[in-house]
Amino acid sequence: MVGTMVVSGALAGCSSDSGSSAQEGQKTITVWGMGEEAKTLPKIADEFEKENPEIDVKVQAIPWDQAHDKLLTAVASKKGPDVVQLGTTWIPEFASANALLDLTEYTEEYPELKADNFFEGSVETTKYEDKVVGVPWYVDTRVLYYRTDLLEEAGYKEAPKTWDELKEAAKKLADRGDDKYGISIDTNEQSLSFMLARQNGSKLIEGNQSYFNEPEFVEAVEYLNGFFKDGSAPVDLGLDIVQAFRGDGILPMFISGPWMVKLINDQAPELEGKWATAVLPAKETNTSTLGGSNLSVFQHTENKEEALKFLSYMSKPETQVKWLELTNSLPASKEAWNDDQLQQNKYYKVFGEQLENAQPMPVIKPFEKIAQDFLSRFEKIYRGGADVQEEMDAFDKESEEILAK
Repeated sequence: MVGTMVVSGALAGCSSDSGSSAQEGQKTITVWGMGEEAKTLPKIADEFEKENPEIDVKVQAIPWDQAHDKLLTAVASKKGPDVVQLGTTWIPEFASANALLDLTEYTEEYPELKADNFFEGSVETTKYEDKVVGVPWYVDTRVLYYRTDLLEEAGYKEAPKTWDELKEAAKKLADRGDDKYGISIDTNEQSLSFMLARQNGSKLIEGNQSYFNEPEFVEAVEYLNGFFKDGSAPVDLGLDIVQAFRGDGILPMFISGPWMVKLINDQAPELEGKWATAVLPAKETNTSTLGGSNLSVFQHTENKEEALKFLSYMSKPETQVKWLELTNSLPASKEAWNDDQLQQNKYYKVFGEQLENAQPMPVIKPFEKIAQDFLSRFEKIYRGGADVQEEMDAFDKESEEILAK
């Protein structure tokens, strides 16, 4: 993490005024946006200002790797933005610090903020204890990417629909010859094993109790590790996924998010008609993970009504479709998915189907630490051949100690 900076004036170099200077009688709100998205946010803010000429919006773009420290400083000083973008996994930490406004009492006045406008999984990421401290902005989930032509050659006219079919298809594809594999398993994707465990019926965590050494979780880890054990997935290939997906298809299947659609279309246009996306194969369910970003109102804002108006505008289906056009980010609004751009795009339409069955990782403060501990344990398994049950016993014990703090 970059060292903490004093908020006052520290962001002047990365602010982006969405319009001219505030006019007399205007209220100014500051919006903190993160990463690349914040560079585009002023375009939406301009449209908001046209509908709300009494409000001037200043967008401040903050790199993700600096955002956490800046937010901590804002919380401590009680001086920060009026509206802030938060990754879904950050909500518990900042909500527990009473840094985010509870939106519950404002949904009648601002109906765009009502929970039933959004995917259920997205709404879960905005809750902390008995409060609703954010509104879903955009979402991502994970689906299966696959080479339709290569699977058909292996005897599959459609994507694998079950765990068993995925395992069988990956092995057949790997058996095509030397330096060929069936599937890419991203060992840095911390949600993957937890997602599979949920598909297998695992409760993951309830209160201070974890279930990581129970059969449902252990079986999911064994299943994932099985791709490495039988040679269906490489341990260290060192190839860019798009490059490995094209041509002969060194890696003809992988699980990833919506950003890969544009990357494949841009970098491998010759694959048009030879690849597709599909909802995840199922065990008991095919539940995927759900991520993305939310928008929250800073608890200490002096411009509450103006900030709520901005959140409401950003939550409108038509605004979220416009954001899709600008950034390729998928809407959290269910109604936005009726737009032709999403319904007629065969790749994105699958993400809409998967979002009907997607859940966030446990919305608890220590989950990031638990997930990183898991990755260390899993590396011992797939790389070092450690016993799965023994590693999960140790992991479960560590997790419960973290949860008890």
